[in-house]
Amino acid sequence: MRKILQFALNRMVITVLIVLLQIGFFMMEIFIWGNYYVEIAFVLRLLSFGAVISLIWKQNNPAVKLAWVVPILTFPLLGGVMYLAFGHVFLPKKLYAALKRTSALVRNSLKQKEQVLAELEQANLSIANQSRYILQYAGTPVWNDTSAVYYPDGLPWWQQLLEDLEQAEHFIFLEFFILGEGTMWNTVLEVLERKVRAGVEVRLIYDDVGSVFLLPKEYNKIMENKGIQCVAFNRLIPFMSLVLNNRDHRKIVVIDGKVGYTGGINMADEYINYTHPHGDHWKDAGIRIEGEAVWNFTVMFLQMWNMSRYTEEDYGKYRYHFEEVPLAQGFVQPYMDTPLDNETLGENVYLNLINYASKYVYIYTPYLVTDNEMYTALKLAAKRGVDVRIVTPGVPDKKTIYWLTQSNYQNLIEAGVRIYQYSPGFLHSKCVLCDDEAAIVGTINFDYRSFYHHFECGVFLYQTDMIGDLRKDMEETFALSEHITLEWCKKKFVKTNVIGPFLKLFSPLL
Repeated sequence: MRKILQFALNRMVITVLIVLLQIGFFMMEIFIWGNYYVEIAFVLRLLSFGAVISLIWKQNNPAVKLAWVVPILTFPLLGGVMYLAFGHVFLPKKLYAALKRTSALVRNSLKQKEQVLAELEQANLSIANQSRYILQYAGTPVWNDTSAVYYPDGLPWWQQLLEDLEQAEHFIFLEFFILGEGTMWNTVLEVLERKVRAGVEVRLIYDDVGSVFLLPKEYNKIMENKGIQCVAFNRLIPFMSLVLNNRDHRKIVVIDGKVGYTGGINMADEYINYTHPHGDHWKDAGIRIEGEAVWNFTVMFLQMWNMSRYTEEDYGKYRYHFEEVPLAQGFVQPYMDTPLDNETLGENVYLNLINYASKYVYIYTPYLVTDNEMYTALKLAAKRGVDVRIVTPGVPDKKTIYWLTQSNYQNLIEAGVRIYQYSPGFLHSKCVLCDDEAAIVGTINFDYRSFYHHFECGVFLYQTDMIGDLRKDMEETFALSEHITLEWCKKKFVKTNVIGPFLKLFSPLL
């Protein structure tokens, strides 16, 4: 049943069904609805016209607008339905109001220490400007006195997480896009149940669409019965809720306000390579921070919690006050991105770092399906002599997105960008490394979903100890990966030059 539901809710399947409905409509027009065709067609065309007007008035990237206008005009009768399903930023009115209400509480809770920002300005003004941008539009400050550890794989990340969970004394907050029953999550759950019995407050958020095929129905109630407070974010109501956008794609763990985790790693067995759905190895990346910057994650989680539960509370009681701050170099700035503020912060933070690079910029991303601004920035960096390298999966999880990703290779390679495919399997990491100085580790893919439609998070780092570990991991990954050449692209001519460009017309849907 789950496989049937997974297939039925696939974006491409829904798109194909809409196209077939369009064809079927014309057939019915001839054989059945001849007398009512004008009225029905008028209503459907009016819906598509309304979608185009809505796009025109939005303060959106023109390339994104055009990418949506094409399928709407291609399917003039049902194009509006496609836009409502995949392109429209929508949350239930009550949830949206709760987000607005909690935003003020977030900004009052997160205050920038001017001394820290002044030290960053003295170290590097360009990097400080990046931090100011994040502070202004995400509302999250930059910190020193925070240690950061990079994990190049899901298994050691999970093992360290289990150790930290065992040490929890006051509260544990967990937020994941995907939660799946299996060794990884069940082991964590055993610890959480013991901690609840010991009086530790445990809260859990999982995305309802992200986990819909992996958990029993009403799993949040199962957790509540165990004493774990739980929210299924933005619940999917089959046949009543058409909108599949605006998911909670974040991965956050906060333990006592002292330790925080994020990265690409969800709670399912493939993330620790206990199962192998896509190749021999699933490569992912995670980060653990300890210190003042964990407060950003605490507030980010509490906002999502209060927004989902329609509650308000005192955030300050969850702040950990460090008597001895961790001895750590550099600056750490966890941040969040929301689809509701007309600011593509996740993409812009990447763009700023790419434009800042003078020596190199290395990128991990499972998907490379983005707008013209990003492709232009990558090509210009390579043309001015920056060593730009991008690693994508060698084994796909979604073939249509895989082909679309590959269709972008040739244009980038011709500009001097070096492309690698991770040969052992699927690469799910989302990391950017620049000039041995700055890095980003988080949940944000290089695609329309992450940049425009999902709730996301990441950590911006400057001159921290872990940057060397990230570079070492990337160099080892290059050696394990296939270096893509122009000759490779020519051999894959049909996928990269025929199927790929056609799929670009529908790239916002993927």
